[in-house]
Parts: sequence; structure tokens; C-alpha cells
Amino acid sequence: MQAMSTLNLSQGSVEQKRQEIKAYFTDSFDTYESLFTCLASDEAYFQRAEKLRHPLIFYFGHTTTFFINKLILAKIISERINPRFESLFAIGVDEMSWDDLNDENYAWPSVDEVRQYRRQVRDLVLSVIETLDFSMPINWESPMWPLVMCIEHERIHLETSSVLIRQLPISQVKTDNENWPSCNVFSSAPINTLIEVPSGDVICNKQWNDALYGWDNEYGHHQASVAEFKASQFVVSNGEFLTFVEAGGYENSDYWEEEGIKWREYTKASHPTFWVKTDNGYLYRSMLEAFPLPLSWPVDVNYHEAKAFCNYKSEQSGTLIRLPTEDEWLRLREFAGITENTYSDGYNIALNKYASSEPVDINQAGDFYDVVGNVWQWTETPIYPFDGFKVHPLYDDFTTPTFDNKHNLIKGGSWISTGNEAMAQSRYAFRRHFFQHAGFRYVEAALPIQVNDLDYESDTQVSQYSEFHYGDTYFNVENFAKASAHFCLSHMPENKGGKALDLGCAVGRSSFELATYFDHVDGIDFSARFIKTAVAMQERGEIRYNLIEEGELTSFKARKLSNLGLAECADKVHFAQGDACNLKPQFTGYDLIFMGNLLDRVYSPKKVLNDVTARLNAGGILVIASPFTWLEEYTERSEWLGGYKDENGETLTSTEALEATLKESFERVGAATEIPFVIRETKRKYQHTLSEFNVFRKR
Repeated sequence: MQAMSTLNLSQGSVEQKRQEIKAYFTDSFDTYESLFTCLASDEAYFQRAEKLRHPLIFYFGHTTTFFINKLILAKIISERINPRFESLFAIGVDEMSWDDLNDENYAWPSVDEVRQYRRQVRDLVLSVIETLDFSMPINWESPMWPLVMCIEHERIHLETSSVLIRQLPISQVKTDNENWPSCNVFSSAPINTLIEVPSGDVICNKQWNDALYGWDNEYGHHQASVAEFKASQFVVSNGEFLTFVEAGGYENSDYWEEEGIKWREYTKASHPTFWVKTDNGYLYRSMLEAFPLPLSWPVDVNYHEAKAFCNYKSEQSGTLIRLPTEDEWLRLREFAGITENTYSDGYNIALNKYASSEPVDINQAGDFYDVVGNVWQWTETPIYPFDGFKVHPLYDDFTTPTFDNKHNLIKGGSWISTGNEAMAQSRYAFRRHFFQHAGFRYVEAALPIQVNDLDYESDTQVSQYSEFHYGDTYFNVENFAKASAHFCLSHMPENKGGKALDLGCAVGRSSFELATYFDHVDGIDFSARFIKTAVAMQERGEIRYNLIEEGELTSFKARKLSNLGLAECADKVHFAQGDACNLKPQFTGYDLIFMGNLLDRVYSPKKVLNDVTARLNAGGILVIASPFTWLEEYTERSEWLGGYKDENGETLTSTEALEATLKESFERVGAATEIPFVIRETKRKYQHTLSEFNVFRKR
């Protein structure tokens, strides 16, 4: 049952590594499919275990479409297997405010159809692994890196899907699946004691050439001095947490933070989610079974419940009891003598032992137990980037949407954490109301908690675009997003209303401007970083960001939607993350489609144009703005829409190619118009560009 450990990507020959990656892929793929054999029937795939999550059929398909979408983005493959699936299963796993969870927008395929699709993807990926040309070592620039990324992504969902299965009614799972056995060791809860952890420095410094796979948030440098503190010997057991429940802890608002009170009132929670209250006491729901509450097993709770328990414990003890910070947890791990990079034998992790937790007093490290494995451990630390952080271009939305002070780090891994999750350097964060196989240990410390203030955007590109859309004008050049929207509106009739699509909306200014005319505007962009900023402006009415002045010097900016006269129309805009080459079917019926500086940044401009044609109403307006700066980095030479000499040696401009592509369905409206724009990079460096606007009316 034990899962393979994450691979060393630096050692060995090309052919040796090819076979290791093949084995790692099949181990991951087959384990994931084995997990779904725990469902009692096909009907269970379509049950929503959690109303803020898709049904399990989505997750069954999601990990496979991720392979296809990333391999296309990396230009390793050029053809899709099933465009519908690769759009349907692409986005919607972290309950971001732009995630679409409306069942009316989804016509889920049958389980057999998804199984067949998974077989097709499996065969394709194996073929790619066998034939892909690469060299050692495998790093961010290696063509094999996206394959490893996709495998590690599926291993994450091995865990998240197991949580959803655990939240299903017991009637929807197979309770006797021998491949996923629960622990059968039951005992009384041990008495928890506080053990002193001496002060010391913690250093995180994962280099870009590290031999083990990593997600973007792991790289960079972080160093901190940690003052001495005391930590609980065990993670909190069901038995210890029961004292809090029986003392009325869920009813006493004094123990709960404001956010936790809102969650408790919304859910009507009176005990942990995985406890089932009966006339004869509590039952415990493991992934596949329900049995009398195992008092010695760790309690599974969200951050709010863990925090409330700590506040209760503080009242009982008369000392400050709280959750550890990430730095304190790192210091505790070091003090406990855990030095390995990958966790395996000796811990309840990576499916080494059970498909469940086990007693909290079994896995010892130094003076502590369960420093690693059994259950994840909540920390007080909202996730933040280390110094030197940068995103991988193939997965720019892995971490950046979580830099919002709403996602707290969990550490140590659980019984089902495999691959990168079972590593010393892993950094995973979830929303505080989120349920994972997560518990907690508590600490007693004298110093207040230092919480990272990430209420401003520090990502350089996002900050540049925030200023580009909402900031100052430079060199007397009108704001481009505003000018673009007004140009579009100048081609619309006087009577307001209808529906528009802002495709490639970036951080959203043009969508808001279009909403002054239209009843509904969909703003779609491929980048979750951009959509996150647009949604923040919509929800809070304000964004904050840093601009580079020179070198390491920055300036702070704050922009309000109300100051732009756009606050009243914000609720008419719907932002979504999406691939312009493969949009979901519900995005249709538009009177205007605007594509701002998008066409020369997609992998198939003709696919985009063919697709938007069908989504535009008869008589509708298509506005395409582009500087036509074709680069093979974004678009293969064979896909360019002009900008080269044809087979006869004649010059083919992008404007001519655009007209030729659209002539069957559109008529041109007016001549091409150039509108300038300026993007500020630093105090003394700017990009000055002309974008060509072409307008077409659909016949």
C-alpha cells in the first residue's frame, strides 16, 4: 500500500530517470483510481459531499485534464483528447470567489465516460514519458518538469478527494475495501503535557537546483530567530478535545474569533465534523467506517475549532495557549531530531500504515509524538512568499491566490500525504474553515504572534498591471483599459443593456468600464493572479500594491473603484479564470466581445477566433486589439496570424490575416485604429506601445 517517495531529479541517467518517472506516474495514477473504488456506486460520484465543492466526478476528471492542459501549455502536445472535458474539469477546486459552483452550468458526463477518458490520458502520458527528449538534471526549464508537476498535482488530490469521500454519507462508501484499511488500535487518551523547546534559528533556503520537486512557495530564503516556547507532547486527541465539547466550548462565543463565530453560526456546529452524535455517545467517521469515538486518535478539526480550543485551554491554565507559528513548528521539528527531506518509514504517512489515523502516542520523535504524519497540524501563520519567490509560468495560480491572509499553513502531513506533501520543505495552506485530515498541537509562549501583512500585492507583474489599469497616466497617454472600453462602446447603439465578454480582462478595469453600459459583463483571464486582483477590487472596492522605484526601493499604492466612478456597476461584472482557447460552454450569447491585447499571447489564435464567433449574437460586435508582437514563446510559428511572408514570398500582415480568417462570418466596421498604451516598469523605465483595434460585426 505504501506510496512511492518523490523522485530525485538530479541523479541518474536519462533512461534511468525516464523509467522512474514512468513508475512514479503509474503509482500515482493507479492509487488515485483505487481511491475511487471506495465509492459504493456510480451515484456517489455525483453527490456533493461539501456544498462549497464540486461533486466527486469533477475531481475524478480534474487530475487527468490537468495533464492535458499543462502539456498543451508547455507545447509538449498540440492536440486535445476531449476539449469539453478539458474545459469542464479544469477549474474550481479551492472555493475561490470566482469558482463556478452552479450546478446548472454543468452537464456531468457518466462515470464510464470519465473512466474511458482517464484511460486515454494514461496511454498518452506514458507515450510522452517514453519518447520525450530531455537531459539531466530535471529542473524548471526541463521539458520533463511539467510531467512531474502533473504527477505531484494528482497526489495532492489523492488527499483532498479522500476528505470529500470521508464527508459522504456512510451509505455511499464501501466499508470493507481491503486496499484501504483503518487502524484497529484503540486505547485511552494519553495525558498531554507541555515540553520546553529551546530558542534557536530556523532557515529555509531551497535552491532552484534542488534535487527534489518543489512548488513555487518552497523556493527562496527565509530565516528567523525563534524564542523558547513550550509545546504539547502530543497532537490533541479526541479524548482531550472532548473536554472542550463537554464544557460547552462550541456554545461559548468567548472562545471563538470573529471569523470562527461566523463559521459556527453558519454551520450550526456543536462538535467536530467527523464526530457523529448518537444517543449512546459519539461515533467517529473515518474515511470508510463509523465506530465508537477512538479517544486516543487525533481530533480532525479546522483552524477555527483548533483556535477556540486553545482559547479555552488558556482560560483553564491561566497562561497564553495558542497554535504554533510555522517558524515554531520548524524549530520543534529540528529539536525533535527529524532531519530527513522525505518522510516515510516510522511515521503514519504516505499510506505506510493505514487509511486512517492511529493513536497519538505511537510515532515518537525525540520527546514528542506525531511531529510528522497522522494528521496535518494547523499553524497561526497565513501563507506568504519567501524572499526570492517567483511563480512557475506553467502554474502561476498554485500559490499566489492564497496570499490573501485567509489561508493558514498546515504542517507535517497526514496518513495519506504522499509525494511532495510528505517532504520537509512542503508548504500547504488552506482556508481556515476548510477540513483536511488536519488536527493540531498547541504551544505556550510569551511572545505575541507575528502575522504577515499581505494586504498589498507584491507580485511585480500584477503590480504593474494594477497600475496600468487603475493607476496614474504617464506621458499624457490615456488609461488604456478605459480607452479600450470606451472605444468598444462607441460602436454600440445608444440604448444600454445586453451582455459583453471581456476576454483577456487582466485585472479588470475594462470589464468595469463596459459594465457602465451592459447589464452583464463576463471578465475572463487565464491568469488566476490577475483574476484574484480583479475580484479583490470588486469585493473590497480597493486594491493595494507596491511599485518598483529603483532597485529594492518601492512605493505603496492604494486605488479605489469609487474614485473611478465605477463602484455602482461592479455587481454587474462576473470574473472567471479560463482558457481563451477552450472556454466553458455557458459563456455565450454576447452582444460584444472584446479581446484586448490577447490574440498574440494565445497558443492558437484561430481556435480563439472560431470559438468566439459562435458565442457572439448575430449583429454583435467583435473588437480585437493587439500590437501583434508575435513570439514563439507564446504562439508556435505555424499558428501565427500573419506577421510573415507567405509561400509566394508575399508579405502577410496580421491585419490581412485577421480579415481573411473572419470574412465568412463578419463584416469589417471602419478602418483599423491605433491606440497607445504605457506600462510602468520602474520610476524611469516604461513600455510605450501601440495597439491596433479592428472592429467586426457578425452577420
